[in-house]
Amino acid sequence: MNLQERLAGLGLTLPPAPKAVAAYLPAIQAGDMVFVSGQLPMEDGQLTVTGPVPSSTPLDAAQNAARRCVLNALAAVDPLIDHDWSRLVRVVRVGVFVASDPTFTDQHLIANGASELLVEIFGEQGRHARAAVGVPCLPNLLH
Repeated sequence: MNLQERLAGLGLTLPPAPKAVAAYLPAIQAGDMVFVSGQLPMEDGQLTVTGPVPSSTPLDAAQNAARRCVLNALAAVDPLIDHDWSRLVRVVRVGVFVASDPTFTDQHLIANGASELLVEIFGEQGRHARAAVGVPCLPNLLH
């Protein structure tokens, strides 16, 4: 599979690989599996959204941010697999943490932004187990 062509068909591009901002790796391979660190919705070095959903960030913007996180995660994986996406057997699990207002309970709808993009890109290989969790804040997301 040519990831760049698949993304282009969806009107997307693979961004540059994210750089770690602390003492961790953006992604690491262990045997046949690759584990990806948490991703922020960064685009061109800027956060695409800040603040909790829905008081500061509308639901649709948060869904788009989840899609951006997927693209950043793929960019972190790309060099580890030598840009050879035919090596991908499947996406196993996705964890989505949403900075949320205390009474917001639709984190799963935001996570759908990430999940649906993975299926658009990889088809059945992109279907995965998932956790969608609301948290009071996330690093660098409060304005």
